[in-house]
Formats: sequence, C-alpha cells, structure tokens
Amino acid sequence: MNDKCENESPSPASQHSAARHPLPQGERERKARICVAQIGAAHGLRGGVHLRSFTAEPEAFAQYGPLETEDGTRRFEIESVKPSKDGFTVRFVGVTRREQAEALRNVNLYVGRDRLPAPADGEFYCADLIGLAAVTPAGEPLGEVIALHNFGAGDIIEVRLASGDTTMLAFDTATVPEIDIADGRIVVVMPQEIVAQGDDADSDSSPPPLRGRSDAKRPGGG
Repeated sequence: MNDKCENESPSPASQHSAARHPLPQGERERKARICVAQIGAAHGLRGGVHLRSFTAEPEAFAQYGPLETEDGTRRFEIESVKPSKDGFTVRFVGVTRREQAEALRNVNLYVGRDRLPAPADGEFYCADLIGLAAVTPAGEPLGEVIALHNFGAGDIIEVRLASGDTTMLAFDTATVPEIDIADGRIVVVMPQEIVAQGDDADSDSSPPPLRGRSDAKRPGGG
C-alpha cells in the first residue's frame, strides 16, 4: 500500500494493494474525491509546474478530466503534460505566469470518485483505509490507521497505538490478514519483535530493586 495522496488509482493486488495518497488523514467517511496528484515547484516563466502523480499508472492523472482542489472550489484543466525526471511538467489553462504557478505549490489535486475505476477484489483506495480502527485477531483495539507509505521496499501501514505512539508495519496479508471497510476496521497481527519491545518497555517501567539490606522494603510496600 502506499500513502500520503500516493497512488490513488487501484493497482493490481498481490498481497494487499492500494492506491497511494497524501494528506488529509484520519477521516473515516467514504470520500467523494480522491487525490491523484500534487503540484510542485514552478517550471519556467510561462506558468508551468512540476507535478507528482499518485495514480497507479503515473500518466493516468491526466485521463480523468479537470482536476479540483479538495473542497472543489478551484478547477484545473490540463493544457499540456510532459514527463520529467521526478514526475511531470504540466501547463494548466489560464495559468500563464510564473507567479501564478508559484502560488499553486503543494496544492493537492482531486477527481470525483465516480470518475475512477472501482477497486477489484484485494484492492483499496488509501483514502478509504485512513482512519480505520486497527484490532487484534481477537478483536481487541490496537489503534487507528493514520497513513500508508511506500519508501521503495513495499507498502507500509502506519498505526497510531492507544498509547499515542505510532508504529509502521508491512502491509501484507501476514500482518494485515483482514480488511473490512464496511465495518471500519483492519485486523493486525503484530510482529513478535514489536510485542517483545512492548513487554520490555513495561518491565522497564517498574522501579529498580532497592540496594542494601536484604530486608529493605519499597516505599509503601509490604
């Protein structure tokens, strides 16, 4: 899987598969808009911009018609697209000056969900996973999904635990054997090394043994 507006078109599922996405995060409702790209720095003097695509097929962002801001108040019609080293350079209709392009930096671009293909079995839009409850196989609460990432070695799911700490886990069927979008939860099998770290932390939190006389007692102890 992936995250933070990264790959929001579903990609072929092998273990788990999801579209990548940026922020915002932590919303459980089924989003009406899906993030497909993010505008980067200005390019040239005539309104061009660098653009990072989040669709499974990188060029697909340009195939869904006009792009919009998340709140739908601004719409961008693509005039031209060219591949570049780290994504694409794009010209939008009506954006003709560098100052206009610079003002668009970091704007996330969305399309209506109804314009995107429906995910196949085993595929998910990341926007639908963010905010889901994470539970153990026994149904005990663990925390909440806050992000999905891909740093090049596979999809990673980030969970905020009930303690407030966060942990990153492989997003595969061994670690996440069940995803229930309708019920708003995923089942997580915590890796043993993380469980062991938690046990060590619990043991470290107890006060150290008193030194000195063998019959010394802890304050308040019996």
